[in-house]
Amino acid sequence: MKRIGLVVCAAVAMMSCQPQKPVEVYQPAAENALRAPAVPLITIDPFMSAWSFADQLNDDVVRHWTGHAHPLVGSLRVDGQTYRFMGGNDFYFSHDSVAQAAPFGEKAVQRKVTVMPTQTFYTFDCGGVQLDLIFTAPMLLDDLDAMSSPYNYMTYQLQATDGKRHDVQLFLSATPQLAVNTADQPVMYRQVSGDRLEYLVTGTEEQAILQRKGDGVRIDWGYFYLAMPKKAGLQGVIAPAEEAREAFLKEGKLPEKPTKVSSDLRAENAVLAYVDPIGKVGEQPVAGHALIGYDDIQAIQYFHENRPAYWTHEGQISIQQAFEQGDASYTEMMRRCGAFDSTMMAEAAAAGGQKYAELCALAYRQAIAAHKLVTDPEGNLIFLSKECYSNGSIGTVDVTYPSAPLFLRYNPELLKGMMNPIFRFSESGLWKKTFPAHDMGTYPIANGQTYNGDMPVEESGNMLVLTTAIAVVEGNADYAAKHWEVLTTWADYLLKEGLDPANQLCTDDFAGHFAHNTNLSIKAIMGIAGYGRLAQMLGKEEIAKQYTEAARLMAEKWVKMAADGDHYRLTFDKPGTWSQKYNLVWDRLLDLNIFPAEVAATEMAYYKTIQNRYGLPLDNREDYTKNDWILWSACLTGNQADFEALMSPVWDFANESPSRVPLSDWYFTTSGKQRGFQARSVVGGFFLRMLEKRLGK
Repeated sequence: MKRIGLVVCAAVAMMSCQPQKPVEVYQPAAENALRAPAVPLITIDPFMSAWSFADQLNDDVVRHWTGHAHPLVGSLRVDGQTYRFMGGNDFYFSHDSVAQAAPFGEKAVQRKVTVMPTQTFYTFDCGGVQLDLIFTAPMLLDDLDAMSSPYNYMTYQLQATDGKRHDVQLFLSATPQLAVNTADQPVMYRQVSGDRLEYLVTGTEEQAILQRKGDGVRIDWGYFYLAMPKKAGLQGVIAPAEEAREAFLKEGKLPEKPTKVSSDLRAENAVLAYVDPIGKVGEQPVAGHALIGYDDIQAIQYFHENRPAYWTHEGQISIQQAFEQGDASYTEMMRRCGAFDSTMMAEAAAAGGQKYAELCALAYRQAIAAHKLVTDPEGNLIFLSKECYSNGSIGTVDVTYPSAPLFLRYNPELLKGMMNPIFRFSESGLWKKTFPAHDMGTYPIANGQTYNGDMPVEESGNMLVLTTAIAVVEGNADYAAKHWEVLTTWADYLLKEGLDPANQLCTDDFAGHFAHNTNLSIKAIMGIAGYGRLAQMLGKEEIAKQYTEAARLMAEKWVKMAADGDHYRLTFDKPGTWSQKYNLVWDRLLDLNIFPAEVAATEMAYYKTIQNRYGLPLDNREDYTKNDWILWSACLTGNQADFEALMSPVWDFANESPSRVPLSDWYFTTSGKQRGFQARSVVGGFFLRMLEKRLGK
């Protein structure tokens, strides 16, 4: 165990005398009225994930998506008065409950919070100084190094609001709780000095790499990093929380000789803290930034081989090199993220209206950060989701399926990265069934299916539809050609079993097994039609004709079997039932044209008569819904009024839900309360309307 005392970054004295460049002030790319149920702060991957579960950033401890404390604390000292802008009422936390400690300064007044696709903006009043706080995840999907980077930025912008000049210091801290699964795990600390940055680092002593798997768990291997650019007077310390708090409250500094911290000091009672001695703040903006991130050393076990994160380039890039480059590109990355946010918000608003754009902004980082990007030994992209707040599965096919529109819109290579493991599992002979596996294991171990049950029609249809979607987006079927044999096996399974599915699970497995599922039948028909489309693109004309005609014949039978007056049934054998037919959306988007157009029109007209306050239920059995499927159902007809009729209640849910968690996709439509699930990648499905417009529909 190493002790860290005071760190003073030695900057060249002349720097303080040189003319200062004007500070570039960053602002949100658009107005956003949506009150997020939880606000994304640090979003890197399923392990490094920090959120505010409250309206005010200083109302509660910062939390991991699971709800466990991941304390980040920030305070601003203005003319000797301390204002806490980030973190709960007390300075440190004990096993996720508030410990008995004096409040860390007066509560700053939060004026607003705005969630953009890659950035979250807060504004606070701290006495006579306005603080703008910006959390930025460089998640640009056309730049995989940036998207997979092991850090996020936290920017602070300061400006006097009363015409006076104020003496200001900024305090920022984290705890070892960000590097442990439970707060009683022994930890170590160290300080590292780079060319551009100073680092405070912590991690467990045990370092049991890739030994913990499951759903509601946090990483306890690798190292958490809190880094700030070198500057004159910067202080960094690892110390007992109370000592750091008291020193900053009294003098605006950190203790010069803190009490030695050791591995037996509980993780939540020690802090990694910086103080930026900002100095005089007047009408001209003053700004700074920090980098917050994680080195997981080994990210995923893939077919029994440990794989590092993509950003390491097979271990050639160290964590310090990544952070240093991240700092060097800070200004450029802030501009790029701002430009992307502006472009995406404008496109989303044009596609589906302002409320739709705000939903997409909230979903963007959540959908991406529920994945981890690695490569296999041959260099192929492997982009693995975690089935958060469910069973912790990795690479779940029916989680890939709803999330796909986001990646089809921005980078189909990432969707291929989700599908590559499933193809390999079948093609290697390790998975011997005539339909795809449900998953690749339990996160972060991807050695083969661990879910206790198969979804034969579901997963076959998913893989065939998504392969077709990739071909349509890319304008060629090259990816399908690589996997033609197994795609044929799956298409033939659907020909045999897909029209009237037996008693089996579909993606809505929480509703249980049931037979004769009409929406699942649609998925099978779409999969067969997609296979026919792929065959046509590959010049396999006889195969294309055979499967396309088979799909049309199945659709004709479906219409007769499912008809129930002014709508279509939940199951073929039960009149008086109904369900969302979200799988039908691909018929129009992919130009399959298998079903009569009136099927979608009939369903849409019926949906609009049975909605509740917070949306369209999944089917007639329960009050609950899935908002990813609502956004798909909203696209069935391509009509803007129809889309807004189904989308707007989903916005109301996000804006008003009493369940303050990272956006849930499964909730009750009358109360807006979470039924289950949170922080899941499936909200990438919100981007289907944008994909629809991108495809010219």
